[in-house]
Amino acid sequence: MNKNDLVAAIADKCGMSKTDVGKVVDATLEGITDALKRNDEVRLVGFGTYSVAQRSASQGRNPRTGEPIKIPASKLPKFKAGKQLRDALN
Repeated sequence: MNKNDLVAAIADKCGMSKTDVGKVVDATLEGITDALKRNDEVRLVGFGTYSVAQRSASQGRNPRTGEPIKIPASKLPKFKAGKQLRDALN
């Protein structure tokens, strides 16, 4: 399912226009992104929790030459599924 499929499914379920639902989905994703940029956690009770994980700098190897390379520290998004979502899948 891609974003357009999600918008269409929500629009059908709620009886709203795809344009309005598209704006809501975009605003939701933007809100989650903005919160994660501030290192805030986003909890959607029953669905899951979005958070930011820190990855420390490390040493790697170039697979072609075997030379050591420095991999810089970075942040990455993390998602932990909620109990209701896990139960729905099992």
